[in-house]
Amino acid sequence: MLSTRAEAVYAFAPFYPLAASPCGASPAAELRIKISLSMDDLDFSAKPTPRPEAVARAAAQVAVPSPHYQPALALEFFRSAGSMEDKPAGKPIFSENEKAGGLFSKGAKMYLLLEGEIGLMIKNKFFGVVKPGDVFGELAVIAGLPRSATAMAKINCRVLSLDEKQFHAALEKKPEFALMLMSIMVQRLRQSIVKLGNARPAAAPAERGDILDRKALTELQHQLATPEAASFPAGKVIMSAGAVGAFMYVVVEGRVAISVGGSVVERVGTGGMFGEMALVDRSARAASASAETDCKLLAINRTDFLELVKSKPAFGASLLKSIAVRMHQLAQQVAQLQS
Repeated sequence: MLSTRAEAVYAFAPFYPLAASPCGASPAAELRIKISLSMDDLDFSAKPTPRPEAVARAAAQVAVPSPHYQPALALEFFRSAGSMEDKPAGKPIFSENEKAGGLFSKGAKMYLLLEGEIGLMIKNKFFGVVKPGDVFGELAVIAGLPRSATAMAKINCRVLSLDEKQFHAALEKKPEFALMLMSIMVQRLRQSIVKLGNARPAAAPAERGDILDRKALTELQHQLATPEAASFPAGKVIMSAGAVGAFMYVVVEGRVAISVGGSVVERVGTGGMFGEMALVDRSARAASASAETDCKLLAINRTDFLELVKSKPAFGASLLKSIAVRMHQLAQQVAQLQS
């Protein structure tokens, strides 16, 4: 599910035969990529039937087939640090509303299905399936979001799994996976922003921040070619929708308002990031940003951005979390407008 809390569902088409059988898996397993209705997470699977609000949130993220997914890279990523698991028919892999962390949690995992078929359920009703080659459950690992759906093995299944520690280990070995995942997530973000359009949000603007703590902010500054934070007085426009994006920004101090169609949809505080979409897909800005209070921001150009993702997996993981949380929040706003 590249998954959030109505877990995002991706299925990738066309089909790509595996060059080799992973960890003993059958060569018949194939990677495919066909994006379908998604929940607030990135999820790879088939078309959901829109019903309760959880499915409405999924419908808010309907996507077109993504040109960004690289099946061979996904397989290499999971094989680099993952564990092989067999799931018998009828066994839940994870359950709706299951929390990703905490004293009584099982520890979240994300999965690549090699063999079999997984059914996705909300309130005990099936709304989609996961086929071989699909990645699902990732947002619980990336962003710590609770499960928005139950994943049940419909027949005997074999998966590669990654817990949070293994995910970070895999990013160390295959940081390009982070760029691929960002591209897919940004595609979904842009779709949510288009759906918001000029509509007035039904809920209060989402609050984002603390993706990077003070220590991480200091370390990031030391790694940049231009480490000085730029100052923006309250009311100053930082970026405008439709403009070419040369930088992404990290908030060192203050609060930034993100607007779509003249309405504030998000507020980004200290440790939060914004503006990364234009660096990931090199498209025009999808939203505007202005300083809501006096701010200090780190500006990161695309060269530094790519180098940081490739050489500093922790930065890539933090950016993935920021994008995933934003995707989840905007999908909820879209769902409220449509429900």
